[in-house]
Amino acid sequence: MIDRTVPQFEGELAPVVYRDRGVDLLDQNELPERTVVLRLTTVEELAEAIRTMRVRGAPAIGIAAAYGMVLAVDRAGTTVTLEDMEHAAQALRSTRPTAVNLGWAVDRMLGVFENLDGRSAEDVREALLAEARRIHAEDIEANRRLGRHGADLLPEGARVLTICNTGALATGGYGTAYGVLRAAHEAGRLGFVYACETRPRLQGARLTAWELLRDGIPFKLLSDGAAAYLMARGEVDAVLAGADRIAANGDTANKIGTYALAVAANHHGIPVYHVAPTSTIDPATPSGASIPVEERAEDEVLAVRGVRLAPDGALAWNPAFDVTPAELITAIVTETGVHRPPIDFRRKAIE
Repeated sequence: MIDRTVPQFEGELAPVVYRDRGVDLLDQNELPERTVVLRLTTVEELAEAIRTMRVRGAPAIGIAAAYGMVLAVDRAGTTVTLEDMEHAAQALRSTRPTAVNLGWAVDRMLGVFENLDGRSAEDVREALLAEARRIHAEDIEANRRLGRHGADLLPEGARVLTICNTGALATGGYGTAYGVLRAAHEAGRLGFVYACETRPRLQGARLTAWELLRDGIPFKLLSDGAAAYLMARGEVDAVLAGADRIAANGDTANKIGTYALAVAANHHGIPVYHVAPTSTIDPATPSGASIPVEERAEDEVLAVRGVRLAPDGALAWNPAFDVTPAELITAIVTETGVHRPPIDFRRKAIE
């Protein structure tokens, strides 16, 4: 049953929704201990929520950014200028650099605004809100479609290994790689899920486990370092991962640890599927070498949930993502279908 205290959109649990000139945002830093819904009414508040990962997942932060552009109009008064909108766009773009969906959504909203020159502030607001909700709805529909495409790739009774959180919490409300798990489970094809805990922020342990329990999907958590041994034991039929940016050649950025899973899976002859909507494809980025990889604070590695683990004086390196080369990826699954190597997304060749 859906918990009625959390935001919903089109009947799905949603990490972020717009309501009554503000954004209701499910604070993912508080899960699973507490369900906290934040009420945000300014672009600055929303940008800070993205920066501090209170909302995370490439599709979800793109949707959040779209609603952020609506907040900019809400606070602009009777006159909304291009300068106002570009200022809001810059505040949102500067939050997290790796996920391409954020910039894609902001650009789409700016495009709508630029076509409304001379319209009243309320007309502009209504048009932008309609576009943001369209982006949100399109993401859920894309996720449902890619979920079906991905489920068809799995054998009956599939034992699937996944990393990070790619479910409703990371998207508009259904899931990317997790959407494949949901679709396979609904079709009776899914046997079991192994979810990596996903250090250092434990999105697998905190968020994916929370969603798997809600959906009644059988699973076990494992430490990130145990994944290769699980493969060696013959207990994994496929690796499913999301994506934060897919380069034109198919190189894919995802949560740190994904590259290691792909290397191990290739060694053991296990297929690796990256699952994402086409909004995550960046044809302007030729290869993974050009993808900006966000580096986050050392404290995320040195401490867990505020409890210091490392001795005073210890330093840490904390890249939030890594890049898996296309040659290690069996296929990229989008709402348009299954894309196998050789990959060429330079002209958005994804229809």
